[in-house]
Amino acid sequence: MNRLDLKNISKHRRKAKIRKSVSGTSLRPRLSVYISNTHVSAQIIDDENGKTLAHAGSMGQKKMTGNLTQIAELVGTSIGQKAKAAKIKKVSFDRNGKLYHGRLKALAQAARKEGLEF
Repeated sequence: MNRLDLKNISKHRRKAKIRKSVSGTSLRPRLSVYISNTHVSAQIIDDENGKTLAHAGSMGQKKMTGNLTQIAELVGTSIGQKAKAAKIKKVSFDRNGKLYHGRLKALAQAARKEGLEF
């Protein structure tokens, strides 16, 4: 196996380990974050009912410019505002196998500034 295959397997292993313990309920939905090489997206999901309550992303947004860390902050602010509009205060944070560092940390801090608790 090459280096990239091992990296991908390790990420999926971390993701499965996290998802065993993190689940979204109607009282405390799951904030799932996905960060690719070019875009950032976040969803607030109620796993019991299988519904997405709020979502935000950088795809198709013209006002989101800058590096990915700045875009992640804008997405975090946007998801925080949408959660506030949907009367959601507490969420479970699903980092999707990523390390809590850099872009993910910027998104989480921006969401916390908007009033989300996790």
